[in-house]
Amino acid sequence: MPYKCVIVDDEPLAIKLIENHIAKVDSLEVVATCNSAIKAFEIIHTTDVDLLFLDINMPNLTGIDFLKSLKNPPKTILTTAYRDYAIESYDLEVLDYLLKPITFERFFKAVEKFTRSHTSNNNERTFNANNEEHDFLIIKSGNKHHKVFTEQIIYIESLKDYVRFHLEDDKRIVAKHRISEIEKKLDTKSFLRVHRSYLINTQKITAFTSHDIEVNAVEIPIGISYKENTISFLQQLKS
Repeated sequence: MPYKCVIVDDEPLAIKLIENHIAKVDSLEVVATCNSAIKAFEIIHTTDVDLLFLDINMPNLTGIDFLKSLKNPPKTILTTAYRDYAIESYDLEVLDYLLKPITFERFFKAVEKFTRSHTSNNNERTFNANNEEHDFLIIKSGNKHHKVFTEQIIYIESLKDYVRFHLEDDKRIVAKHRISEIEKKLDTKSFLRVHRSYLINTQKITAFTSHDIEVNAVEIPIGISYKENTISFLQQLKS
């Protein structure tokens, strides 16, 4: 099945150009086009969308502000005539940033990024759906995807919209995720949320008190909201 694409641009000629490019790629299909971010909002919430081609400079609501408003945006390629937004677009984790006029060669490179990203995410979802043990995670940090075996994780630290994975051999990986998202992917028998900012590997516990837990010689505080569940777990270790 081809990937479903939506094009959002207030310039009809720009929409037509991207439609022509998409028509040359068998794996892509245009399911909708619109000339404003407000209309795009309706489409995103009523249609399955795999890939969004989004213009930045549009009336009423810019493409960037629109993207920020989406809780779970589809994979997005930004299109614009201006270079000024490049840095801000990277913070939004868009797949690519295409400058108009968009050549087919440059368009195709962006689509290849999408295909690689989509394949990687599908592999991770398939693994998580079929492997109860969650033996490894695929963690995207910068431009790299890291394969991390869960047994290597000592603890995970929340940094607001990012998390830091503390691994064996003093290795660390920072990735743009919320700690609650990572918690859902991990085996609850092996990992325990002990604080709003900390998720620990229970196999790495070396000591504990009623106030903190030590994992590989690192003291992790027990948060008030997590204390009852954590103490209950620790009591099981003692019995």
